[in-house]
Amino acid sequence: MNITDEIKESFRQGSVLTRLIYVNIGVFVLVRLINVVFFLMGKDLPILAWLALPADSHVLLTRPWTLFTYMFLHFDFLHILFNILWLYWMGKIFLIYFDAKKLLGVYILGGLAGGLFFLASYNLFPAFDDIVRFSRLLGASASVMAIIVAVAAYAPNHPINLLFVGQIKLKHLALFYIILSIILIASSNPGGNFAHIGGAVLGFVFVLLLKKGTDLTSGVSGVADWAQKQSKPRSHVKVTYRGSGDPDIDYNRKKNVKQDEVNRVLDKISKSGYDSLSKEEKELLFKMGK
Repeated sequence: MNITDEIKESFRQGSVLTRLIYVNIGVFVLVRLINVVFFLMGKDLPILAWLALPADSHVLLTRPWTLFTYMFLHFDFLHILFNILWLYWMGKIFLIYFDAKKLLGVYILGGLAGGLFFLASYNLFPAFDDIVRFSRLLGASASVMAIIVAVAAYAPNHPINLLFVGQIKLKHLALFYIILSIILIASSNPGGNFAHIGGAVLGFVFVLLLKKGTDLTSGVSGVADWAQKQSKPRSHVKVTYRGSGDPDIDYNRKKNVKQDEVNRVLDKISKSGYDSLSKEEKELLFKMGK
């Protein structure tokens, strides 16, 4: 198996978190390679203008797909490095409390919310009248912020360890980044910070509605399930099991038992906080989140 086949297999077998990381890195590498070609030809790179989200609403009407493509698009190395690291760290914590479909849903919806906040701010506030025609948004920051705030709203006391800082609660980290994004609106990247706020709002609303029985991510999950079914080749092989037991029934029974145990632990967290969990209960959540 060559390296290309290994990457394809890793992508196919990987989790939603792994696939999100792969897509972001893959788009980054492809764009940078295309940039080399245009650089050698002495021309500007046009692909960013076609994939990044334009602040000008008139331009957006001609490129509506940019509301989705921008959240997977990076050009600067440090930009994608920090976004991927935060996506990985916060995504792992997210999967302790939620399933993979909700992770994908919060990523997409957080990106959409961030894009809408970016568009609204640049077309409503007079401070941007002179630059709205030239401004555009790219990067996964809004999606990552949505994931951070969603976990912080659901499990505010979840502990995390930061270099040079030590252990803090997740709610304090989320609050810090929200306040920082507001302060930095009056900086060189106001659009990006408005997008962060939009992602944060989506993450909080997602948890708020989920506790009331409404899952905002169900639409994204439905589309993802449909797309996955369409991409799979149809099998015409009929498999017959023989023996006294039904493997499907046994598997579903074991799966239900595990899910009941996870639900019990999550109920305990909502009532008493993450710190009240035993070592075995924390290990169970970690394993289920993989």
